[in-house]
Amino acid sequence: MSTLLLNLDFGEPPPKKALEGNAKHRYFVQKRRLLERRGFLSKKNQPPGKAPKLHSEPPKKGETPRVDGTWKTPSFPKKKTAASSNGSGQTLDKKAAVSWVTPAPSKKADSVTAKVDLLGEFQSALPKISNHPTHSQKKGLQKKSSKKNHPQKNAPQNSTQSHSENKCSRAFQKLPQKMVAIDCEMVGTGPKGHVSSLARCSIVNYDGDVLYDEYVLPPCQIVDYRTRWSGIRKQHMVNATPFKIARAQILKILTGKIVVGHAIHNDFKALQYFHPKSLTRDTSHIPPLNRKADCPENATVSLKLLTKKLLNRDIQAGKSGHSSVEDAQATMELYKLVEVEWEEHLVRNPPTD
Repeated sequence: MSTLLLNLDFGEPPPKKALEGNAKHRYFVQKRRLLERRGFLSKKNQPPGKAPKLHSEPPKKGETPRVDGTWKTPSFPKKKTAASSNGSGQTLDKKAAVSWVTPAPSKKADSVTAKVDLLGEFQSALPKISNHPTHSQKKGLQKKSSKKNHPQKNAPQNSTQSHSENKCSRAFQKLPQKMVAIDCEMVGTGPKGHVSSLARCSIVNYDGDVLYDEYVLPPCQIVDYRTRWSGIRKQHMVNATPFKIARAQILKILTGKIVVGHAIHNDFKALQYFHPKSLTRDTSHIPPLNRKADCPENATVSLKLLTKKLLNRDIQAGKSGHSSVEDAQATMELYKLVEVEWEEHLVRNPPTD
């Protein structure tokens, strides 16, 4: 008896009933849900979360039906960005053209993630603002600019002195236009002629040019002409200007100007006038002028002596009397010798009126 060789496959074959049952079940479910959508069957046995829509709308373009009867919307690719001419990416959406419009939130955006997305979309839609410097950065910039614009703050104290000297030198250039020298000659009036009254007044400018030179008729009777010193004679009073008129003319010239004179307080007393000390320069009380003449600084030196030593010129000579014009010109020349030094001293030590 020949041997029989059998090829036996011991693997279990798939159960046909199970496969057929799965196919029948899927067919049954599809048919049942189709009937439910059309309204022939009720949905009382369905879970509340998986209940299909009874009156469903026709599928939209691109939607595919699911097994459970709902429609699946395919996910579209994100919008591409187009590079602009300046290199920055801008969306192709029409809403991007109006970047300041806040996007309206959708009804489905109830979750936290949806709110975060809306916030990010809102911030990206805002126009870009250049960063402004903080308060501390502003202070730093102000300090740097102040150092650049004001380097003299870190300089030594000598710079302030040089600055004041430059200021004085600039002020000196304006002085000649507002500076005059005055000299007055007096006669004796009152009891025994002891009262000094104005009889002649001369005013010269910075260059020595005569601005005013008039004989003045005193309001009181002249008792002593003092011709040896004043040079006034009786004939000078015939056409002399009355005191009130002359005084008004003289004060109009002196007002607002620096007035130079020698023992000038006597001249102001005769004019019945008080000039501010800050605008008064008395050559009889200028220490640098006395030093140049080798005289004591606090001494009151006569105009004749100072003119002889410093200008090498003789004035007030002879018995014909003094010339007020000559004295005023000599006074201005003496002041010019120490003008810079004396004005710097007055800037540091201004006189009080």
